[in-house]
Amino acid sequence: MMKKNPHTFEMIPVKAREKSHGLKSVYIETYGCQMNANDSEIIASILEGQGYRITTDFKEADLILLNTCAVRDKAEQTVRNRLKHFKGIKRINPNLKVGLVGCMAERLKEKILEQEKLVDLVAGPDAYRRLPSMLKDLEDGRKAVNVLLSLEETYDDISPVHINSNGISAFVSITRGCDNMCSFCVVPFTRGRERSRNPQTIFREIEELQKKGFKEVTLLGQNVDSYLWYGGGPKKDFEKQPPHIKEKAVRFAQLLDEVATRFPGMRIRFTTSNPQDMTRDVIRVIARHPNIGRYIHIPFQSGSNRILKRMNRQYTREEYLELIDFIKRTVPDIALSHDVIAGFPGETEADHQQTLSLMDAVKFDFGFMFAYSERPGTLAARKYEDDIPRGIKIRRLNEIIARQNAHSKERMRSYVGKTFEVLIEGDSKKSDRHWMGRTLQNAVAVFPKKGKEKPGDLVQVKIEDTTGATLLGKLI
Repeated sequence: MMKKNPHTFEMIPVKAREKSHGLKSVYIETYGCQMNANDSEIIASILEGQGYRITTDFKEADLILLNTCAVRDKAEQTVRNRLKHFKGIKRINPNLKVGLVGCMAERLKEKILEQEKLVDLVAGPDAYRRLPSMLKDLEDGRKAVNVLLSLEETYDDISPVHINSNGISAFVSITRGCDNMCSFCVVPFTRGRERSRNPQTIFREIEELQKKGFKEVTLLGQNVDSYLWYGGGPKKDFEKQPPHIKEKAVRFAQLLDEVATRFPGMRIRFTTSNPQDMTRDVIRVIARHPNIGRYIHIPFQSGSNRILKRMNRQYTREEYLELIDFIKRTVPDIALSHDVIAGFPGETEADHQQTLSLMDAVKFDFGFMFAYSERPGTLAARKYEDDIPRGIKIRRLNEIIARQNAHSKERMRSYVGKTFEVLIEGDSKKSDRHWMGRTLQNAVAVFPKKGKEKPGDLVQVKIEDTTGATLLGKLI
């Protein structure tokens, strides 16, 4: 069974705010991961402060912003096709301004202005505070580009406008950037070096969300396990700090423990983890707190040590399986998901079989699976020939998907007959007589309404059946 991957392309139109006449309007489309969704909420907050209102109708917008992803070529091509669609709108409304922001903007920089004449504004992930002055440049008839990466920017003093949320769950960013130079990944080049957010601002944001009625937060970062706050500055400078600063540093296990302790009435989740950075302390914190989700997304990418080394992943197959074993022993009711790449340069059939055997050993609940896509500028693109024919990539990918589908069905069936705490998110997509919610294991559960419960409630649901992707149960 495949679920929506937090790291892959998705278009998310920002929900409309209450219309206010006389204001300029902005239409935002978001592509990619939860980090981009969170960034769109930061952008919306900044622009609302400048008098813009948010609209879901791009035809009435004065400004269109595409918040882009560069992780895979497909996402970039989708954005280019979308820009072509907006050309007709600009012919009707010549005053319309179109901006490209996010990771694709950072990767292509000024080139995108030459390639896509429609684009007026280009802003990288660390340039959103500069949007007001960039928009002033547009008013003055100049195109605007700011793709400077920062060693300090975390937007920690900006309260995101949670306009993409269901009012129940929200993302709270705790880190930006990434220092893990995986050979296939463009993120370190588009989002910069890793830096962590002041924990006090994280606590304040969660407290505000709680006051607004939110019931669940997901601590968000490219690699949450490497969270490290020592008073400011990028992670790379930590070793230069004096002993008394190092002693007071806050790491992810401490942050997670503090958040769960301060907000016992809220569900706490986190994503994404990296096997080489996840500590045993984090797992122990999960086991200690009943309000922390029993679900970890922990990519392994390949089951072959040879390919992991070529990917520059700083762990072995054996170390990964040892970590998984510790997780399962410490938190027996845990659910696990993964990322895996099929057809990485140099991958043999034996390497592919090792990936399948690792999946058999773990039996993940969910999987996010892709064929290798070469990204310009990465080490893999510079060093390795993309030598696996597309047909072989797709065949291997299909075998991985089939194996994961079997494991997912097996895992879902194991939940039948058990009772789970479910956070109600809203009506089922298929029937307004049924609720839809999620278990602590992040599995979707659907069950008949009784009348008193409402979205945001935590209820006990006994699972009676499964469709393979969804649990079916009843309130008890």
